[in-house]
Amino acid sequence: MSTFGLMGLVIAFAGVVVSVVCLLAGRILKKAGKTGAAETASWGGCVASILTAVALTVCCGILVFCFMTGDMSIEYVLMEHSDADGALGVLYRFSGLWAGREGSLLFWAWLISIFNVVVAVRAMKNLDDLDCMALFVSNLVLTAFVAVCLFSESNMPFIATASPYVDANGNLTAMASSLGMSPLLEHWAQAIHPPTLFVGYAGLTIPFAYAIAALIVNDASAKWVVRSSRYAMFSWLFLGIGIGLGAIWAYVVLGWGGYWAWDPVENASLLSWMVALALVHSFTVYRKRGAFKRWSVMCACLTFAFVVVGTFITRSGVVQSVHAFEGDPVSLMLFGGLIVVAVLVGLIGLAIRWKAFASDDAIESMASKAAAYYFNNVIMIVFTFVLCYLTVASALPTFLPFGGQSLSAGTYDAIARPLGIVYCFIIAVCPLLAWTKTDRKEFFRLAKVPAICAAVLFIVLLAYFVTTLYPAYDAIIQAGSAQGASQAAVTAAEELMSEGPVWYYNGLAVVGFAVASLLFFNTLFMIARAASKRAKATGKNPVAAFFGMLGSNSSKYGGYIAHFAMAIILVGLIGSSMFVTEKTDYVAFDEEADTAENFVIDDYELRYTGSDVETMPNGDDILYRVEFDVYDVNTGAYIGHVNPSVQLVASTQQTKLNASVISFPTEDLFVVYRGVNDAGDLSMDVRVNPLVSFAWVGFALLMLGTAIALFGRRKDGEASSVSKKESRGEGVDGASDEEEAREQATA
Repeated sequence: MSTFGLMGLVIAFAGVVVSVVCLLAGRILKKAGKTGAAETASWGGCVASILTAVALTVCCGILVFCFMTGDMSIEYVLMEHSDADGALGVLYRFSGLWAGREGSLLFWAWLISIFNVVVAVRAMKNLDDLDCMALFVSNLVLTAFVAVCLFSESNMPFIATASPYVDANGNLTAMASSLGMSPLLEHWAQAIHPPTLFVGYAGLTIPFAYAIAALIVNDASAKWVVRSSRYAMFSWLFLGIGIGLGAIWAYVVLGWGGYWAWDPVENASLLSWMVALALVHSFTVYRKRGAFKRWSVMCACLTFAFVVVGTFITRSGVVQSVHAFEGDPVSLMLFGGLIVVAVLVGLIGLAIRWKAFASDDAIESMASKAAAYYFNNVIMIVFTFVLCYLTVASALPTFLPFGGQSLSAGTYDAIARPLGIVYCFIIAVCPLLAWTKTDRKEFFRLAKVPAICAAVLFIVLLAYFVTTLYPAYDAIIQAGSAQGASQAAVTAAEELMSEGPVWYYNGLAVVGFAVASLLFFNTLFMIARAASKRAKATGKNPVAAFFGMLGSNSSKYGGYIAHFAMAIILVGLIGSSMFVTEKTDYVAFDEEADTAENFVIDDYELRYTGSDVETMPNGDDILYRVEFDVYDVNTGAYIGHVNPSVQLVASTQQTKLNASVISFPTEDLFVVYRGVNDAGDLSMDVRVNPLVSFAWVGFALLMLGTAIALFGRRKDGEASSVSKKESRGEGVDGASDEEEAREQATA
């Protein structure tokens, strides 16, 4: 099997090299006026791209076959296999393909090749220069990925299993029995989390490829933006799904009590997601207004560069993380080189095509859509660079700011929280603004009713803050300063106080609630107004009109739903990241009587009901579980049951914490069992996470809105206009507000 896999990699490498050479030759021959030969060469390059994808599909198929059948003749399969049973066991075995560094690189390369097939099929229809050059650039990237799998032993997924894991008779030794997938990865969300991220990473190669292709062929029209917009949106959607799944896994498996800890690998996925968001908004301005041309090209390059930065952080070993792969010098050089090349090629290309990609980016008024889009992008780009610097700070020389330091989550929060609130304020007011200069009276006319409704919602949120959130904050501070306070209580209070004075910390939350209220109702009323207008025009009821809008202009209204979701997410983030109540303590346990003390936190009382030890069907995993009934402290009413556990893999002595959560509309009771101490007491970590459900629901709505915008269509007038101009090789540059209005009226 390892030989077949190696042969597949060799064929894939040969195919991608042939494709690059043919596509480049096609460009050179066309410039030389040899049209027939140029078309033949370009056609050959497209066919070679498809064959490359076939070869990489075979390579991935070989690994999947070995994982699913238990064939351990490939060392990577032995290292990453799962012996879990049941339906989830099938999923875990399949996920071995991307569980380790070697397999994940192969999987990533395969995904790029699949995207390349889509581009190649399009290019084969008319052998357009832009498509052929985009395929050329994307294949150059794929060449690097295939080469690092083929020529680097540490990244080769098809090394045959040998000594000391196989004896002279070809049987696995006792040492091999201790190998396999980490139990931390055996969770449904973690099994799906990496491939969704990789789909996003691979997809963002295409906008980068089209941006460089536009520079190569000197085409500054919106054509390349139209070609790559859906790739960008598709990739952003899958990156978001991947981040969300990772948050679910972190919440219930790692025992943090939260879904985000600013871990370096978490940050790595966030970097490309934020720059991709800036790219999507830049494309909107490019397509509608013919502006942000240079910005869009450079943003496409930065998006790809930060994709590579993410995998550089994950695989190079420059930073330490619970998620990261083992460090590898080849990955360090390859991905470090790709980052530099991606940025340089964009800068040099723009320098050469500076005049051709000139556009009128002048902002006539700060109260305009143009200004809102501009600051939207600036916030995303600046924060991405700052976040990247802080993430790798521990690997930097000590003479640099924060050099050699591993920064706390509070440092990231201090930057992210105010920036996030400002960002949400911008997207709240942006739809109310005109592209060039906003009429003040018209703005206040549109904003008046949503503002009144927002004020009512803000009062409700403020009441919740005063009665629930601030008391939780104050209780932590008081517990840490009390006489005889435990070290855990003192530490919690000190960490909270280090994030800013009381007035600032709580004031930030209040301002955040105000912005969320404004964003919620501004977006809701924009949707309602549009539905009302459509209802009057079509004679339908408003609900039917709304769904009609989703069908005729889903790009716009999917965006509204995404903005609506951001308001819900902001409320969830404020509660669940700033006002968590935590209690970590030992519960006295009498093993003979099988009794334990009650555990009280906030309004919840946990009463011990029993424990058990279960050997899992694979015979290697042991589950140590404790059971508690939960009651309301004030009324004594029964609330629910929790059964947190510690899972131990006997052969490797690795452990996994399985949290137990009771969810309510406004908060979660989060319970983690960490084992016993020398005295036999139960080690418990229990938290009350307020408003966390808002974060989950909001994120799901955000992904839904993005999917609607992606898979639907733009307004008929705009789509047809773009299509006609694209077919003539023109852009949609410089359309005035009046021209846009005429297009809408015609539609």
